[in-house]
Amino acid sequence: MRSSRLSRTVKGTYLALVLAFLYVPIVIMIALSFNSSVSRAEWTGFTLSWYEKLVHSDAIIAALEVTLEVAVVATVISTVIGTLGAIGIHAMRKGWATVLINVSYLPMTTPDIVTGVSLMLMFIFMKVPLGKGTMLMAHIAFDTPYVLFSVMPRLQQMNPNLYEAALDLGCHPVKALWKVILPEVMPGVVTGGLLAFTMSLDDFVISYFTSSTDQNLSMIVYSAARRGVEPTMYALSTLMFLAILALLLLINRRSGLESVM
Repeated sequence: MRSSRLSRTVKGTYLALVLAFLYVPIVIMIALSFNSSVSRAEWTGFTLSWYEKLVHSDAIIAALEVTLEVAVVATVISTVIGTLGAIGIHAMRKGWATVLINVSYLPMTTPDIVTGVSLMLMFIFMKVPLGKGTMLMAHIAFDTPYVLFSVMPRLQQMNPNLYEAALDLGCHPVKALWKVILPEVMPGVVTGGLLAFTMSLDDFVISYFTSSTDQNLSMIVYSAARRGVEPTMYALSTLMFLAILALLLLINRRSGLESVM
């Protein structure tokens, strides 16, 4: 009995230390974003002035527009490609499907710096100027597998006879895809799209290597950190953290509902 209690105490202490290591710095950053002093060493009072300065910063607003534009467009395109890719792989023979699934895992398992450098070298070799367009193509490339692997489980759970029955009843293959398959896999499509948007919104390394200037929010934060962080960056990082946290909670909620269904 004592050994089991000691084991639970050790496990609880270890978990508490890990959570503190991960989240205490974020809590401190959020608190400093409301500190009226520029200094990180003292608290001089509560203020929202750094958030007001953030809203009136032309550079940050421009970066926000680029970030949202790239994230939305990359999410839409990667969702379409990932969904169609998942349907195509699911319809293949097992051997070829296994090969393509393993290949699709590579963008998710390869370190971001390797992916970023590889894409940068490809764009330079193809003489494509680095900018917002190349950053968008890079985001599509690493977002698509997240959609694909969100849709695949829904396809595996679907009754394969539904599509064949629709064809036997005279339904056109494209219409059967739209009316039969897509409604069945739509929860996975939505979850994959949300996950792709989150990954695109949060990305720094690949964006850094595939664009020419500080064009998105994560790159703005990185550039400001090199010059010396001011509280405006704390406010920006706080808003980014809350936005990504909200999206992740939504994704987890949808995943939980799908597992129940």
